[in-house]
Amino acid sequence: MHERHALRIAGWLEARPEVATVFCPALPADPGHALWLRDCRGTNGLLSFELRRDYDVAAAERLIDGLSLFGLGASWGGFESLVTLADMTHARSVTDWRERGPVIRLHIGLESPDDLVDDLERAFAALQR
Repeated sequence: MHERHALRIAGWLEARPEVATVFCPALPADPGHALWLRDCRGTNGLLSFELRRDYDVAAAERLIDGLSLFGLGASWGGFESLVTLADMTHARSVTDWRERGPVIRLHIGLESPDDLVDDLERAFAALQR
């Protein structure tokens, strides 16, 4: 169920004009998709997305504050949907994140994906304020 719900949300995020990138190896557009196909049989509820560069951290925080079904996440592995702002300024990565938009990390839980989409839709509206 986590996989099905997460893929639904990831696909929905891909279509959002505010989103630059969805990070989910199970999606065909993800740069790691070929490795995922080779090494995995399924996925989980974890995914991240990058807002376009014209949105700043304050906008990402407004989006997060606009969510009501997602709890602020520190423990990833339960049944509930969680969200956190990813601090990529100190990320240990070969990728240079300085020219990217804010990244929001989600854990998609067992709630109805329709309800989660509705919650995200309301939260994205907060970006326009």
